[in-house]
Amino acid sequence: MPKTEIILIQNVVGLGAESDHVKVAAGYARNYLFPQGLAIPLTAANKRRIEALRQRRAEREAHEFNTMSELAKSLSKMVLALTVKTGEDGKMFGSITAGAIADELKHQFDVALDKKKIHLEHSLRTLGEHDVELRLHPEVNATLKIRIESATPLPKPAEAPATEAKERETGRYRSGARETRARPAAREEVKGEAQAKVEPRKERAPRKPRAEKKEKAE
Repeated sequence: MPKTEIILIQNVVGLGAESDHVKVAAGYARNYLFPQGLAIPLTAANKRRIEALRQRRAEREAHEFNTMSELAKSLSKMVLALTVKTGEDGKMFGSITAGAIADELKHQFDVALDKKKIHLEHSLRTLGEHDVELRLHPEVNATLKIRIESATPLPKPAEAPATEAKERETGRYRSGARETRARPAAREEVKGEAQAKVEPRKERAPRKPRAEKKEKAE
């Protein structure tokens, strides 16, 4: 297949940027790049435009860098909430993909982001919070926090209240048993103290017989 040299006048992903001169298939240049205004043939006259194209490229890249830097700051402060269907065990039906995240960014925050800039090592399959890396620019990365919630909240375990009541009952029983065992000892102690406080009775002198008294009177 014959090749032809061209000068790009627009940024073409996978091919190059403004002012780059590259070789491509002649049919690709003739049928797509030239009609779309993305490139021009490499000629002596067109070479004069390279400097102007380089200046325009520098301005475009500086603008993209500033725009993506500001976007990165905004996205780092956001929390993207996603609601999914789950089973009774809390497991998700399906998963969250980069395309779904891009759609929700547009829907919730009106942020148009190419899903290719959302870097996921694997799709998200669990509830909770996740940090997702965004590659917005060759020199600008950001982290987006995503919170995945269930559309059907999981039922609370019913065993907890019964367990607490049982523990309270057991605690009262044990407390009562300790008091019951302690009471006899306490009574003995009180009884002993009471006996210690009672003073012994004084012994009275024996009475003299009446006959002896009459004799002394005579």
